[in-house]
Amino acid sequence: MRSFSYVPHTQKDRETMLGFLGIEDTDALFADVPDKLRMTRPLELRPAMSELELERHLGGLARQNLDVGQVVSYLGAGSYEHYQPSVVDAIISRSEFYTSYTPYQPEVSQGMLQAIFEYQTMVSELTGMDIANASMYDGPTAFAEAGIVCCSHTRREKLLVARTVHPEYRAVLQTYATGQSIDLAELPMSHGVIDMAAFTAALDETVAGVLVQYPNFFGRIEDLQAIADAAHRVGAVVVVSTYPIALGMLESPGAFGADLVVAEGQSLGNAMSYGGPYLGIMAAKKDLMRRLPGRIVGQTTDHDGKRGFVLTLQAREQHIRREKASSNICSNQALNALAATVFLSYMGPNGMKELALQNYHKAHYFYEEIRKLPGVTFPFAGPFFNEFVVSLPKSAAKVQEELLSSGVLFGLNLSDFYPELENAVLLTVTEVRSRQEMDETVARLGELL
Repeated sequence: MRSFSYVPHTQKDRETMLGFLGIEDTDALFADVPDKLRMTRPLELRPAMSELELERHLGGLARQNLDVGQVVSYLGAGSYEHYQPSVVDAIISRSEFYTSYTPYQPEVSQGMLQAIFEYQTMVSELTGMDIANASMYDGPTAFAEAGIVCCSHTRREKLLVARTVHPEYRAVLQTYATGQSIDLAELPMSHGVIDMAAFTAALDETVAGVLVQYPNFFGRIEDLQAIADAAHRVGAVVVVSTYPIALGMLESPGAFGADLVVAEGQSLGNAMSYGGPYLGIMAAKKDLMRRLPGRIVGQTTDHDGKRGFVLTLQAREQHIRREKASSNICSNQALNALAATVFLSYMGPNGMKELALQNYHKAHYFYEEIRKLPGVTFPFAGPFFNEFVVSLPKSAAKVQEELLSSGVLFGLNLSDFYPELENAVLLTVTEVRSRQEMDETVARLGELL
């Protein structure tokens, strides 16, 4: 039994516990783990350091990472560099929010419940849906959970997912589907959007749900109305994964007949943070309310007629019978949801519209400037929001490496996800990019090509 100074038990405490369990040391607790899977050597850690030494060591490790404050970034694909108003951090850093946890006792958690209720209201308005839950873990898990909702609602076991959906979202959905014995079929694409002929051919009355992205992974705008109409004709549920900032300009998915809308809420006042924690948004039509995972906060009045908030629905096994639970998701991203609430409150409808327009126009300016370069092509023609795909006449990986050495993070190399898009890069432009930065990037790109 090793002695660790940071474990608060004395040697006598440990001996008492081991004696009660009838074992000689803690290694016996792992006896069921095969020897070939167990580490037999010490961890390769440096000797213990003082607090000052450790701070310097960790600082050196941190400096090996690049963040968007050090480079001009055109990387998006689900995690976006947006301006965060200072009011967001000012409010979410208050101790009553920053240290709060799941409101298991709602009657004494009125402040947090009200914040969640306001969040749900804003999400419903933004997505054009009837209701929203109190948030999910992140965009990919919200997307996968929506697939489960489709199957439980229709009592069918087949899902159609568009190949134009973020590949990592599809991978998470595949994991969920495998565990649930769900048949997952991928819809091919044509010119960067769903191949509608193949989609129509795949539709029948065995399909539980159709899952698409709007704007899609390539930034293109899918024909949601046609997709929803076709899916509804066979009784399938329509799930739309969206980008909240784009909804300041684009028509809401709900207006096109979406039944479920999910999204990654990071862009709403949350930092990129090297990948998390993030915020899973989920909104739905009223008839799906009891199928939604997580929880829903409702508004009511107390016995004195005063406004109050309650946990209206909690559809997990801790609160209801296991066989009726819609999910094993145990919590919600309350702090991240609060950041989104503050952000949406601060921006308001006009601010969201202005933000979306800036993203749209800056991306299109960058697109037009890149078009002027010799040898550059665009594999997909058609409307896009603030992301687009460009094909380079030479190795995309080498171009990205050269640009990064110049302080430019030049998008996402798509060949890792779509082999047919060799030397193609997905570029994103948000409101934080200036015309000077874009002009300098185009000039440097021209030199490399």
